[in-house]
Amino acid sequence: MPQDSRRTFHQELDEIHQEIVRYAAMVTEVIPRGTDALLANNLEEAQGIIDGDDAFDALCVEIEERCYQLLALQQPMAGDLRAIVTALRLTSEIERSGDLVVNIMKGARRMYGVEFDPRLRGLIERMSEQAQLLFKLAVDAYVEGNAGLAAALDDMDDRLDQLHKDYIQAIFESHSTTNIDLQAAVQLALIGRYYERIGDHAVNMGERILYMVTGWLPEQEGAVRAEARARNVSHLDDDPAGSFTTPAHDSSANGPPVDSPNGSPPAGEA
Repeated sequence: MPQDSRRTFHQELDEIHQEIVRYAAMVTEVIPRGTDALLANNLEEAQGIIDGDDAFDALCVEIEERCYQLLALQQPMAGDLRAIVTALRLTSEIERSGDLVVNIMKGARRMYGVEFDPRLRGLIERMSEQAQLLFKLAVDAYVEGNAGLAAALDDMDDRLDQLHKDYIQAIFESHSTTNIDLQAAVQLALIGRYYERIGDHAVNMGERILYMVTGWLPEQEGAVRAEARARNVSHLDDDPAGSFTTPAHDSSANGPPVDSPNGSPPAGEA
């Protein structure tokens, strides 16, 4: 790659990097806004977030097109290639997370007028905070190229998973005491799932960032295990007897020794 072309390539890659950070920051910021709209029964704010998804989608398409153009025109290798592939995957994870916030807002519209008991309200707030934190840390890991932080996101997500379990239990309890009807309970359960999925997307981002920095994906561990199992199966197919080969005859056992075809004892053993 000529020097001028390479300089232009890295400028374009830096701009894509900045666009992804801006895109992720938009989603990070909209998570608490959506939660406030949900808990306040604010239909106007909820509709504003739903309408704003078009801008998110447009930015997603723009970033993807720039990545594809770089791949086609520059044919990058090694770290540069990983950076572009990671950019594409992060764009998809960010876009899906934005869609999940929109789904929360649609659930808020369906539940308009429902009063949340204090425990449910508190759990929703905490799930929102945890989802936002995970997403922010994923962005920080991308900005810093921090493989350790990227890898730690999976363990951090356990907190959100536990909150989600507590939240589902609280929905059952609230429904059993007739505080909320069945339809509202179903919508609440879906909303909790959306928050939990935002955390999962942050973990996926961490895995892709780890790949960008180190060249290693968690899926590769599974691929290595699958390859090892395939080799073992192939070995058994090549040697059906395997470990079941008949052992050599023990001369101390009853019956004729293996070197005495007629059954008479060898010389010197009569």
